[in-house]
Amino acid sequence: MNTLHDTSFTAAWLMEQYFPPVRYVVDGVIPEGFCLLVAPPKFGKSWLVLGLGLAVSAGTPALGVIPTGKPRPVLYAALEDGPRRLQSRMKALAPERIEDTLTFVTNLGRSDIFDTLQSFVDQWSEHEPVVILDTLGKAMPPAVSGESSYERDYRVGGMLKAIADSAPGAAIVVVHHTRKAESVDFLDAVSGTQGLAGSADTIVVLSRERLSKDATLRVTSRDAAEGEYRISLERVGSWVLAGGSLKEAAEAAQTARASAGVGDRMGEIIAIVSRYEEGVKAKDVRTLAPDVSNVDEYLRRAVEAGRIEKRARGIYGPVRTVTTVSFGDADSHTTHDSHTSITERSGR
Repeated sequence: MNTLHDTSFTAAWLMEQYFPPVRYVVDGVIPEGFCLLVAPPKFGKSWLVLGLGLAVSAGTPALGVIPTGKPRPVLYAALEDGPRRLQSRMKALAPERIEDTLTFVTNLGRSDIFDTLQSFVDQWSEHEPVVILDTLGKAMPPAVSGESSYERDYRVGGMLKAIADSAPGAAIVVVHHTRKAESVDFLDAVSGTQGLAGSADTIVVLSRERLSKDATLRVTSRDAAEGEYRISLERVGSWVLAGGSLKEAAEAAQTARASAGVGDRMGEIIAIVSRYEEGVKAKDVRTLAPDVSNVDEYLRRAVEAGRIEKRARGIYGPVRTVTTVSFGDADSHTTHDSHTSITERSGR
């Protein structure tokens, strides 16, 4: 039996230890560990993770511009698709490169899924493997006798986290559905009980209006950066980061959130203010929006609605609620090896 002495450590010992920085699969968005990626059905999340799998396995930019670093072995468990559909989607995405380090599986029993994921991670444990499970609903085992839904969700989430934690730098990205009901807190959008969300290291929520090509990725994580980023569909299935950096995409997401549900003129004023993180004078907003009368009234109403904030007398700025990570900060939170192919390093 373990005693406190067997499992405890002192604060002084802890502060002397070295822990490597969090490693990212996709800089600033998906770190190592167990990640839940959630969205409503038919929202393009399978296209999104297929694009991520292609980019990560080849070491090419994800979402058009975000570094992924070295090529990694990727297992894509596409449990809602077949070979024909996967091939069709890959042709539509037209990736820069296709590597044999991207492996697909489309048919797995619920009793086999966790052993299969663990086997892949074990096989590639020295190369920071990535597993994409699409979707969790196809793999979710039933509750055991006497187990509540919360306990089942937390058990399954714990199993997925344990698999991700079994190899340094490994990640498991699990595609899941959102709740049907609207949620004020985007974390409450995760379908199921709190047990599933509570077991994940990172949660990424994809939201967009139907028939719109623009969407928002909201990211929250235990140990990595959090943020809110705008992405767009440039062509069939191809998701691309707005702007050309996480900072610009975060600003675009902030502007979209602030101007949601308002008229064109109010939206124009909010968009102008949102471009100036340091703040902008009302007289300059009037200059930048010559076709909008009564700019001061729009500014006042936008402040009252919480869509922008008043920094000082006559100075307005965007609401400062978004944490961003620029690519230039990569060295502080991610580790990348040289761009050597996995087959060269493994002898495959």
